[in-house]
Amino acid sequence: MNQTSSQYDPDPSAWSDAPASMPASDSDAFIAANPGTSRRMTWLLAAGAALAAAALVVRQKTHQAELENPPIGEFLHIDGVRLHYLERGQGQPVVFLHGDGTMIQDFETSGLIDLAARNYRVIVFDRPGYGYSERPRSTIWTPQAQARLLHRALLHLGIENPIIVGHSWGTQVAVSMALDQPDYVKSLVLLSGYYYPTVRVDVALASQPAIPVIGDLMRYTVSPLASRVIWPAVLRRIFGPAPVPARFENEYPVWMTLRPSQLRAAAAEAAMMIPAAYGLRERYHELTMPVVIMAGADDKHVTTRLQSERLHGELPHSTLHVTAGAGHMLHHLAQEEIMAGIDHAASAVGAELRSAEAHVLPVSTQLN
Repeated sequence: MNQTSSQYDPDPSAWSDAPASMPASDSDAFIAANPGTSRRMTWLLAAGAALAAAALVVRQKTHQAELENPPIGEFLHIDGVRLHYLERGQGQPVVFLHGDGTMIQDFETSGLIDLAARNYRVIVFDRPGYGYSERPRSTIWTPQAQARLLHRALLHLGIENPIIVGHSWGTQVAVSMALDQPDYVKSLVLLSGYYYPTVRVDVALASQPAIPVIGDLMRYTVSPLASRVIWPAVLRRIFGPAPVPARFENEYPVWMTLRPSQLRAAAAEAAMMIPAAYGLRERYHELTMPVVIMAGADDKHVTTRLQSERLHGELPHSTLHVTAGAGHMLHHLAQEEIMAGIDHAASAVGAELRSAEAHVLPVSTQLN
């Protein structure tokens, strides 16, 4: 004990050689000798503070968005997944599937739901991960996986032989359901779809919030804020050359789209878009039900000539309608034309009975 006690040194400076234990003069000398370390620490502290502040803003905006925009439809649980859907009208069932990054309100603010509900039984889903529908991470939500889930949901609702209307990414889900359930789907109406793989730089950028760990950090901090800043430019691109409709600008809940959970769904689907098209392209010839293909002539997001026109050429029993002066958000700009397409799909019969002349719907008119 005495020997141990005699070796004990009560001076803390003897415990460690770390710079923090240096006298003030030595600490200043260390910082002066290592200016890069000091600057890095300052930047890290500043970045951490900025991320923390961003996370608080995103959390508050997300909470506020959900308070101001409660569910507008009903819920059902299919295979353990909660799905949010809206149903209106009576008659032949028509199912609307929205595109990447949006939700039920996209079709709602277009007025298309109200128009269709005059003559049809309309069902509109928040696809998995959007609006108030869940998107469990245990599943890779390919178009085929979503089609299977939504098919079971439709059966649960007692829907038989629906017309499936898909917009943008939703067209891949619609086509997948038709391929997997050819006796169930009556016909397809495909709006502004992406059917064939192409080189897309924007896809790589849009996919970043889906990257594990880094993407999670981005989604809860900087991604929603950055997305809000570029939101007007995004709208100009997808609506152009037509102006953004006033109803969409005034009623669409922007911050519902920018919630971290929805940004992850959108990023994951952006990453899947090209490989999904690659996998589907070999099966389009299997589609035997009536297919109405519609697109805007001036779509800046998806090239109509390379996508919709090419698909029409591959499906001799399909009809094609290209709207002059319209961009990607066709359902906000050509509602009456889309309703004509739905009516056509409702009255058409299978490819084997179709007239060879029925290829093109009435000539489109210039939008103002």
